[in-house]
Amino acid sequence: MAWWVSERDSGQAEAINKGFARAKGEYIGWLNSDDLYLPGAISQAVAALEAEPQVGMVFGDAITIDASGNPLKPLVFGEWSLLDLMGFRIICQPAVFMRRAALERAGPLDMSYQYLLDHQLWIRMARLAPIRHIPSAWAAARHHPEAKNVAHAEGFGQEAFRILEWMQSQPDLAPQVRAHRRRIGAGAYRLSARYLLDGGLPAPALKAYAHALWLSPAFALQHWRRMAYGLACLLGGKKLASWASNRWLQRTTIPPGSAS
Repeated sequence: MAWWVSERDSGQAEAINKGFARAKGEYIGWLNSDDLYLPGAISQAVAALEAEPQVGMVFGDAITIDASGNPLKPLVFGEWSLLDLMGFRIICQPAVFMRRAALERAGPLDMSYQYLLDHQLWIRMARLAPIRHIPSAWAAARHHPEAKNVAHAEGFGQEAFRILEWMQSQPDLAPQVRAHRRRIGAGAYRLSARYLLDGGLPAPALKAYAHALWLSPAFALQHWRRMAYGLACLLGGKKLASWASNRWLQRTTIPPGSAS
């Protein structure tokens, strides 16, 4: 059923929730205006969900593209668990498809979040039903100066720590937070650092990486290329930063399980 509406609302989460409320199909995904589905994404997602009725959510890999649609780099994820999501391994939102029944059990997007609204939903869904990774590129996420992950980089880290506080308040999640507090805390700092670096803020990004290194060195060092790039931006000026980006970021294939 085709339908659209343009009206004032309280933000992205409310607008998407309106779409969820109108959805009648068995499977649900959402696509923001900047992003694209890649060929075969929907049919592959439906096939994966139909093959495993107990799975509540499936997600594929993705690529980033620039404002003109040119590919930048791959985003290759892994078979992640609830604990991985609690440790702030993020998933590319347009590469996610959900079973409507599972979404209804988890509830809609929390409208108090503006940046990590999708990640908090993934955690709520993964606590109720298995999730599954399909190793196929399903979406293209656009990266440009006006995108939220660039223009409002600080907001992502702030909401990561909000999610950490929320997890500590949940009876079923709090024991896992306590058992893995250093790893999960490092994940929050590492995620914050990633977005700060994308937002052109190398000094606070490196400070966040330092916190992640103190909490969980091995986990934090999975981002050593980003740390090196941040240091190049801070110390070497635009020429060295451009070289470091081409050498370590734009042309680097991300190993499975390391993108976050």
